[in-house]
Amino acid sequence: MNATIPTAEVLRTALAGLLDGLPPKQAAQAVDRLIANYRGTTPTHAPVLRDRSDVAAYAAYRMPATFEAVRAALTALRAAAPDWAPATHTDVGGGTGAASWAVAGAWEGTRTTVLDWAEPALALGRELAAASGSPDLRAAEWRRARIGADLDLAPTDLITVSYVLNELTEQVRTGLIDAAAAAARAVVVVEPGTPDGYARIIEARDRLIAAGLTIAAPCPHDGTCPIEPGTDWCHFSARVSRSSLHRQVKGGSLPYEDEKFSYVVGTRFPVRPARERITRKPQIRKGQVLLDLCTRDEGLRRSTVTKRHGELYRAARDAAWGDAWPPDGTD
Repeated sequence: MNATIPTAEVLRTALAGLLDGLPPKQAAQAVDRLIANYRGTTPTHAPVLRDRSDVAAYAAYRMPATFEAVRAALTALRAAAPDWAPATHTDVGGGTGAASWAVAGAWEGTRTTVLDWAEPALALGRELAAASGSPDLRAAEWRRARIGADLDLAPTDLITVSYVLNELTEQVRTGLIDAAAAAARAVVVVEPGTPDGYARIIEARDRLIAAGLTIAAPCPHDGTCPIEPGTDWCHFSARVSRSSLHRQVKGGSLPYEDEKFSYVVGTRFPVRPARERITRKPQIRKGQVLLDLCTRDEGLRRSTVTKRHGELYRAARDAAWGDAWPPDGTD
């Protein structure tokens, strides 16, 4: 692997270096307050991250999980458009740059601009980028900008909006998505994998489609989501390896955690969306695998893949929640 490509391990190492010396009690208190903000509603004009200790705690608490969630969404975009690569990228509400790390890991040579209201977050993001070993991250521009109705987004190839919409009023959310759709060739929106997060993703999806974008992922189609409102929600899971520092700040003991997230990717260029998408963790039973799928033409359905399906059965046993289905070459 190219040593300049930012990985989860490189991110953990950079975090450990910058957070060394932060008193655990101080970090834990900041994390508690940040969790309350993360689960609630924060006025657009009031930065969640007030100072360096807040930012350090936030980085340890959220960056590894945000990185993995955005990386999963970008992997789906790359699968739908394998020949496309963004020359420019704007990370709206990017904070310390987790989404920008994911973009730098997906493509080389992308020029990134990170926009955020909190100057302490931008400052620490610059430090992390300098420690990343990635020329793209080191060259990124970190710009203070209020993420509000008057945000001016310059034309760009890719816009990421990750874990931001929850902090905005409905009017500002819709204005931001409309502005992103007008400015970018591809828009990636990621939110927590909760019913409320999914509702915001559906709202964003509808506005991207109305603006003329094609849905590249996770949906196999541009039609109405087949999930009946209030009965369920579409979300996925990304495995996050946790460093000892990460476990200390978050108060956990396991070496990993599973980040639940919802997302949508819209583009203004041709894509090949998945024919079907696995929407739940596959259930492996004796001689068979049960797959819950979102499909292009049949809405939601369950497929039972048995040993008699041969290669397809072997693929089903290796399939993961969120994967496209069927894998290439197993039709």
